[in-house]
Amino acid sequence: MTESPSIERLPDDEFTRVLCVVAHPDDLEYGTSAAVAEWTDRGVEVAYLLLTRGEAGMQIPPEECARIRRGEQERACEQVGVSELAMLTHPDGMLVYSLDLRRDVARVIREFKPDAVVGMTWDIEAPWGLNMADHRVAGLTVIDAIRDADNTWVHPELAKDENLPKWGVRWLLVAGHQQPTHGVVVSDASVQRAVRSLEMHEEYLAAIPGHPKPADFIPEMLSGGGKALGADHAMLFKAYDLRGRPAGP
Repeated sequence: MTESPSIERLPDDEFTRVLCVVAHPDDLEYGTSAAVAEWTDRGVEVAYLLLTRGEAGMQIPPEECARIRRGEQERACEQVGVSELAMLTHPDGMLVYSLDLRRDVARVIREFKPDAVVGMTWDIEAPWGLNMADHRVAGLTVIDAIRDADNTWVHPELAKDENLPKWGVRWLLVAGHQQPTHGVVVSDASVQRAVRSLEMHEEYLAAIPGHPKPADFIPEMLSGGGKALGADHAMLFKAYDLRGRPAGP
């Protein structure tokens, strides 16, 4: 099997830190966590930033739901070697694109100084169907927060009041994009760790009628990515090399 000419292997050999930014607990467990397992096995430091606590994800009192989902996400992180988890308190199900949200993400980018930021697709249509509003808002926010983090004069209070000078991210990696460009080949062990990471969201998944077992679809999904790279399994991304673009006027 040969590699597809349209999909390249992500040049991630020199990654030292990766920041993953999504809307909810469980968003990263649908395949992305397999790539995370590969990175952490190589010594890459990976941090998760969730913009909400997922408190509207189950039809139980929001504070109880948030508590459950925090615990499930912590256990999911343990499966793939992630020790740094931050969950913001923006409203689940009602996430609004705003300067405050952009600032919150830019702040973490400046604090963590990642080589790459992983986000989710902002398209209305995604491979799994219609993309919900929170995912679209989170995806767009990540794009702009990366730019904000690299501009001294955007959110200047971050530098002035919090001693967080600007930081330039090299790569934006978008999971769930309809037209992926790059992939991370993942081992069988990483596939199984990804399965276990989603299984940690036990109470949440039980509240979704008809949700398939993670072992029934995560390996198959990653197998589809692997075919594009001549491998057994891979996680695909739309990758933007933010330092490789041509110089502007």
